[in-house]
Amino acid sequence: MGATHEEENGMAGSGRAPGVAVGVLTGCAVICAALAMGLRQSFGLFLAPMTAAHAWSASGFALAIALQVLVNGITQPIWGQVADRIGGRRVIMAGALLQLCGVLGMALSEGLPLFTFFAGVVMGTAVSAAGMPVIMASLTRLLPEAQRGRATGLGTAGSSFGQFLVVPLVQFGITGFGWQAALVGVALASLLMIPLALPLNDRPPPRAGIAVAEQSAMEALRLALRTPTFWYLCCGFFVCGLHVSFLAIHLPGFVASCHLPAAVGAGAISLIGLFNVAGSLGAGELSSRWKRRELLVLIYASRGVVMTVFLLAEKTTASVLVFSAVMGLLWLSTVPPTVALCARNFGTRWLATIFGLVFLAHQVGGFAGAWLGGVIFDRTGSYDLMWVISILAAAFAALVHMPVRDPAPRPAAVPA
Repeated sequence: MGATHEEENGMAGSGRAPGVAVGVLTGCAVICAALAMGLRQSFGLFLAPMTAAHAWSASGFALAIALQVLVNGITQPIWGQVADRIGGRRVIMAGALLQLCGVLGMALSEGLPLFTFFAGVVMGTAVSAAGMPVIMASLTRLLPEAQRGRATGLGTAGSSFGQFLVVPLVQFGITGFGWQAALVGVALASLLMIPLALPLNDRPPPRAGIAVAEQSAMEALRLALRTPTFWYLCCGFFVCGLHVSFLAIHLPGFVASCHLPAAVGAGAISLIGLFNVAGSLGAGELSSRWKRRELLVLIYASRGVVMTVFLLAEKTTASVLVFSAVMGLLWLSTVPPTVALCARNFGTRWLATIFGLVFLAHQVGGFAGAWLGGVIFDRTGSYDLMWVISILAAAFAALVHMPVRDPAPRPAAVPA
């Protein structure tokens, strides 16, 4: 499908800078993804102290974070297009600087409208520039096809390990120094992504005097938009975003509503990140060995079963931690097979753009999960309805992936 270009197997790794080993390249991408995800997933910890300090409603805080998710999704294809043209390195660095400004603005905001601007608009733009889609697209382009599934799994696992490592540190900062000082620490930690982005030099090389049939960005977009598989992947990723945002933002609050210690909520988010290291690594390996379509069906169906059992179970510290561990195995394990399906169906030349559009659906779902969870809790005093919605969404996602096209790797282009 689509026009041919230098995108697969041996040609795919030609953008790697001379002297940069695969291990160094992958390691920097993994740590960068870990920081990006870990810092972002810690925002749910600030809901209780910030709403108490400013007398804000839970739904008001949740709306700001939900707006961040939505802006992240809207701007993701734009940053993806920029990264496809000038390389991911510059885009990630710009995103790190924007994140510094956004988090500092959150810390200094006295009113909810200003907080919503910094947490929603500025941070939404920042996390799309310095987030996993741009990092993973750059890494995928710089590696041969045989190594992409494993590398994407490592990157996703790294982001989860960042969640496991960073969230408890942020909770420690909130407890020991206050929420405002903790936010300043999060802002300064964002700058560490700048040196880590240096090896991700996937800028397309200047075209030589060899005629190559290369697909334009608009051709790639038109191809994707008229392909049913693209829309199936968007629907599935919408559900993934709904699940991830609902749990990341509201699981600590749900734990508190069950009269369990606040440390259990932070531990639950941290444990999800830890176990998703194994889940993402396994999904990355299986993406290279098994049908990616069947893998996604299994992941979403398993999410529905796990949430159903947890909803019906007694809420204790043990049950919350067991749920978090099992859910962690399924947390971001959707990313490697989804990235692989985008690359196999539409190629890697415009992968950040195409995957950015799929990620837009993820973030629209994330907006729904974050905002709807707050609205339901404010109006009913319980998260039960949101759990039911999440379970039904998991069943829908499992079904919608069944007709996804899962082709063999496309051969390398032959110069004209």
